Amino acid sequence: MGTFKIEGGHKLSGDITPQGAKNEALQILCAVLLTAEKVTINNIPDIIDVNKLIQLLRDLGVKVEKLGKGSYSFEANNVDLEYLQSAQFKKDGSGLRGSIMLVGPLLARFGKGYIPKPGGDKIGRRRLDTHFEGFIKLGANFRYNKEEYFYGVEAEKLTGTYMLLDEASVTGTANIVMAAVLAEGTTTIYNAACEPYLQQLCKMLNRMGAKISGVGSNLLTIEGVDELGGTEHRMLPDMIEIGSWIGLAAMTQSELTIKNVSWDDLGQIPAVFRKLGIQLERKGDDIYIPAHTDGYEIQNYIDGSILTIADAPWPGMTPDLLSIILVMATQARGEVVIHQKMFESRLFFVDKLLDMGAKIILCDPHRATVIGHDFKSTLKATTMTSPDIRAGVSLLIAALSAKGTSTIHNIEQIDRGYEDIEQRLKAIGAKIERIA
Repeated sequence: MGTFKIEGGHKLSGDITPQGAKNEALQILCAVLLTAEKVTINNIPDIIDVNKLIQLLRDLGVKVEKLGKGSYSFEANNVDLEYLQSAQFKKDGSGLRGSIMLVGPLLARFGKGYIPKPGGDKIGRRRLDTHFEGFIKLGANFRYNKEEYFYGVEAEKLTGTYMLLDEASVTGTANIVMAAVLAEGTTTIYNAACEPYLQQLCKMLNRMGAKISGVGSNLLTIEGVDELGGTEHRMLPDMIEIGSWIGLAAMTQSELTIKNVSWDDLGQIPAVFRKLGIQLERKGDDIYIPAHTDGYEIQNYIDGSILTIADAPWPGMTPDLLSIILVMATQARGEVVIHQKMFESRLFFVDKLLDMGAKIILCDPHRATVIGHDFKSTLKATTMTSPDIRAGVSLLIAALSAKGTSTIHNIEQIDRGYEDIEQRLKAIGAKIERIA
């Protein structure tokens, strides 16, 4: 289990460039299975979850060639379907949440898709019902082995249909879209997710020859085609990492520039940080954050009541940034309620912040009230363990702002979502050391 040793209380400065988007990568990489032709993908983040998925594709028989930093070509012209039934696949697939999105492309192109119960963050239940109900509506037969936690769908032919999703699941929508592009007839998906990463997937599939309309809305119409071809694709910068660096600048009262953020794909994120009192300046496609030497003040609602920041499906606030926002609020002027609606265990890392001296009332598994210190009392260094990717980075930000030297264990959770994080932080002045 890896460990970070962090000496907090130092000002940071300079530029930092976000990596390619993790959540987009997990969808885009699975889509290469939809064609026998070569697909080239650029700006792929070098992180554990993505590298595990690339290795799964190799094990499936996909020809993978690294072309340069963050650039790979994939050619799925000789897929080994027998691997899907192997003990090795059951082991490897269960260690990665994104492996569920292999099922849609495999079902569409080969008539069968299998997956062990996926792993990933321990942040509460993440249902797979939306995925499999969509496949069943397209004509697939579903089976589940309770003893081995092994899911399977099979179909001689998929047929387009209308479906109203029970939730606007991003991965569920992506999986169903990838299955529907090769189905016979027209598929209509209502209450579809419309996140930028899902839009990116749809645009890539259309370049491959798919016929998807309504991209960017919650109503997608897909006319099935017989086959797809190759393409080249570049992934967006990771909006969660962008939000993390905004939080880091605010908490350490540092002047930072976040480069090449794709502003038009950030949705509510800049507005939510401004509600917390953070000054953000758009410079071309960069975000400039001045040093908040006088702190930052949380806005109230116009009637004077306490601000609530809650997650919601896009274009609402992404749930992945609420942990960052909660940490930032510990040093703000004022109070805020953080309402994590989508995952019931994601706020359980606040006990570590309480140990550091934060004023937080955990109301229930979904809500926390934060009373800010306004930098009149700094957080204190401590020893802690990272429970998941986003909480881990939030604790890292807290440690970088704290007085003294902190230790964070289980940093493999952070490595799952953030590329070469300690070197990138050192480059802007952070005192951080990785201990094996």
